[in-house]
Amino acid sequence: MSWLLERLRKYKDDRGMMANLRCVLVENKKHRAWPALSRLGVPIKEDVAAFIAGLFATHPKETNTGNFGATCKAIELSRGDKASDDNKLTATERRFQHLLAAEREELHPRVLRMVLMAKSQDVRVNYEQLETDLKFWNDRTKTEWAAAFWTPGTAPATLNEEGV
Repeated sequence: MSWLLERLRKYKDDRGMMANLRCVLVENKKHRAWPALSRLGVPIKEDVAAFIAGLFATHPKETNTGNFGATCKAIELSRGDKASDDNKLTATERRFQHLLAAEREELHPRVLRMVLMAKSQDVRVNYEQLETDLKFWNDRTKTEWAAAFWTPGTAPATLNEEGV
């Protein structure tokens, strides 16, 4: 279990703390998140941990199964996106493909966009796996996400009501 998520769960109902943590996601408000990150024990220079804290504060509904590819598939299913007859990608597929093509400096805004979609569709996110994947963003991670998203006949685990 991630020490960061353990601490975030403890403060989940602290609206002030969560509001301050969300500020890490906005460039000109990051300074407002620094005291909250410090209370959690997150070094300000720890980019991925701070980003995960901001995402959790934005959408605290989590699961402990699947990777972010499964989350994106659950978003697509909950939105009712359907492929058209002319083999065009669905809107969610396009966003997910764009996310997979991201370089490290483009990654956070694209993940944030998908987490906001997950929130709007009430889809849970596996933040522990997401934290690991963002730390080690490479072709292997991209392939695992793609496999979770495009493997036919697999139901995404993130649709689980209990979040387990």
